[in-house]
Amino acid sequence: MSYDETISNLAQDPEQLEQVYQVALKTGDAESFKEAVDASHTKEPENMLYAAWFHRLKYTAAQAKGHVVAWAWVVSLGAINAILFWWLSSDQFTITITGFQGAESDFLPVIAILASSLTAVLVLVYLTVVGRGDRRLSALIGILLLIAGAYVLLIYSQTGIRFFQEQYLTLMVLHLPLLAWAGVGAFLIARHRDSANRISFLIKSLEVIGAGGMFLIVLGLFTAITVGLFEALDVDFPETVLRLFIAGGTGLIAVVATAVVYNPTAPPDEQSFDQGIYRLASPLVRALLPLTLLVLIVYIVFIPFNFRAPFDSREVLIIYNVMLFAVIALLLGAAWIRPGELSSRMTSWLRWSVIAIAALALIVSLYALAAILYRTNIDRLTPNRFAIIGWNVVNIGLLILILVLQFRARERRFQQGLYRAYSAGTVAYTLWTVIVIVAIPWLFGVNKEAVESLPVTVQKLVYEQPEPILLKCFGSQHIYLLEDGEKRWINNIDTFNDRNYVWHNVFNVPCNDLRTVPDGVPIPANAGPPPQP
Repeated sequence: MSYDETISNLAQDPEQLEQVYQVALKTGDAESFKEAVDASHTKEPENMLYAAWFHRLKYTAAQAKGHVVAWAWVVSLGAINAILFWWLSSDQFTITITGFQGAESDFLPVIAILASSLTAVLVLVYLTVVGRGDRRLSALIGILLLIAGAYVLLIYSQTGIRFFQEQYLTLMVLHLPLLAWAGVGAFLIARHRDSANRISFLIKSLEVIGAGGMFLIVLGLFTAITVGLFEALDVDFPETVLRLFIAGGTGLIAVVATAVVYNPTAPPDEQSFDQGIYRLASPLVRALLPLTLLVLIVYIVFIPFNFRAPFDSREVLIIYNVMLFAVIALLLGAAWIRPGELSSRMTSWLRWSVIAIAALALIVSLYALAAILYRTNIDRLTPNRFAIIGWNVVNIGLLILILVLQFRARERRFQQGLYRAYSAGTVAYTLWTVIVIVAIPWLFGVNKEAVESLPVTVQKLVYEQPEPILLKCFGSQHIYLLEDGEKRWINNIDTFNDRNYVWHNVFNVPCNDLRTVPDGVPIPANAGPPPQP
């Protein structure tokens, strides 16, 4: 009798199936047994016994492969990253913001933009060499990530005014690491594109971040103690040495953390999750679900009593968005279940907790999106708001997909439904990250040809102040909106207020300068001939 027939006949008898497996181990037929289990699981994915054996054998295979860190490669690549971090963090490699008439001011070290791309390239080298991955794919992804970093450095000044350049560069400090993470993930799941491998990569990524964070804490303590001891001896470290500790150490840790946590010889779904941060964090994350549910309920109950808070306060709106990202990460961590880890009753409780939290988070997400759209409407669209609106839309789509798949799926398959949702979410997150990186400089750029024909006093406002730019001159009551190199007369105070303009955005310029600005269509268009200032 073949293993396929044996497994089928013993589908309701776990004890005898365990005995068959032990015999297969002794006779050297474990691989045949595993293939039969894989086939049975594929045919009947809802059969819990087949699913449990399927995952058990995958973990067993991962453990058999072992996770041996190739320290020669780790030390070499980590040292290269440390040197690059140290070198590019010096004052000579500083990003400057270009303002009016070419005035420049220092803003960020270059390494803040290039750190993630450089680290991802060296991590890809490690994963490719040690894990014997696809060299061409690794090279392609590495080149694209370096191009992304170079693109930001070359194009950021296109964003126009100082205010928008600063916002764009700050956004890139957050978005380029996301792109680098997506690039490494694309390489690791290239041959394993199912949702289970994508989710396993996400979980393992969180473990790498956690390990790196702990290493950084140790590095910070070591640096502080070392500097303090030498200061007690009246010895001050030069700036170059301090950068070697801080920037260089960070570059080294970024490579080491990945190598220590991730086994490059196994696909994401066959990684070991029995040790490390997952073992400690997984039960804690699930324990936080009731508290998260309570917090969301309190939020929603109190919204009517303080409805306008996120509409009027930028800080409150930021808190809302940070909380929503935290909830989405919590749902991912809580639903990652190893075979046999939870009873059917606990699994049912977990499913309904996920559904309840996702539903409440969706309500809060829609509320937060309405607030930022309102603030954009009464003020202006900025790079920050553009990025956050997109992230809100992606999060809302993910929460809706989670709910739809959960209500369609049976209870036994709720985990697969959640994985499918997050698998689609990773694609959406990556696409929006690329859009933010590429599109913002072109969406918010300044029409230099139209600006150069304006008086110097008006040009300075264009380059230094965000829109809307409202102009008047001393001794005149008329107010104009500057738009596309033209001044548009606002016919009265009611129109001014209806368009949600505010007085502190009105700038005084010399009357002669304002008269030289070409007239545009009045506001409203039927207001009649515009008066001159």
